[in-house]
Amino acid sequence: MLRAEVTRTERTSPSFITLTIQGHDLADFDPMGFDQACRLFFRRDGQRELAMATASHNGWLAQFMLMRPAVRPWVRLYTVRAFRPEAREMDIEFVVHGHHGDHGDHGGAGPASAFASHARPGDPVGLFPEGIGYLPTPTAQSHLLVGDESAVPALLSILEQSPPDLTGDAYLEAPTGEDIRPVAAPAGVTVHWLPRDDHTAVPGQLALRTVTSSWKLPPGRRVYCWVAGESGLPTGLRRHLVKEQDVPKSDVSFLGYWRHGKSSPG
Repeated sequence: MLRAEVTRTERTSPSFITLTIQGHDLADFDPMGFDQACRLFFRRDGQRELAMATASHNGWLAQFMLMRPAVRPWVRLYTVRAFRPEAREMDIEFVVHGHHGDHGDHGGAGPASAFASHARPGDPVGLFPEGIGYLPTPTAQSHLLVGDESAVPALLSILEQSPPDLTGDAYLEAPTGEDIRPVAAPAGVTVHWLPRDDHTAVPGQLALRTVTSSWKLPPGRRVYCWVAGESGLPTGLRRHLVKEQDVPKSDVSFLGYWRHGKSSPG
């Protein structure tokens, strides 16, 4: 368990806010890169202190659940957007689009979105580092990367840290056209921004329709696929890739970050 505090905030685009956190404990953070995630702990309304579990590994969850509701903090899972070890500083990007309620472990209009929107320098946070879901097949010759807005920070992190000879396609669905931004992707990766511009639509469905209708497995090439976001996107696209495109299941990493209409516990 690592403690830190907010040092600055930045409105990255209309639907995204980046929080920078800093602290001496971050000297013990072991960066794995790409889409590495951390459990982020932050105070509930009315809490003056941030209560943290002290157990490590799987023991923290039992300790956390035994806390009285009056002291138990919120916890959500977020991607490490950037880490600067020399400054013991980390960036975490939040989705703050609010039309679809709480976007589960990766943000939304619930408590995490409210925290990011109102965070001030000095606000305490806690971190419990997790692993990565981006695990490319060693023999893959191309990539297919797909995500809704909850996966945009992870997608950008993957692209920024990829080798310059990486090839393939990346599909990034965002709430609005104003959320489109420059992407530091390898020259061989074609980046497709998919602005939804419809607050009534379920996130991820635009990306699912677009990829299933337009993307084809390159003949004779092995492709590694990474898909994340609202659960309907990764499960639906994995089914399509395996059944319709004959992509081996072992070549698809699919991560359901949240479920439409269902709030995250804790």
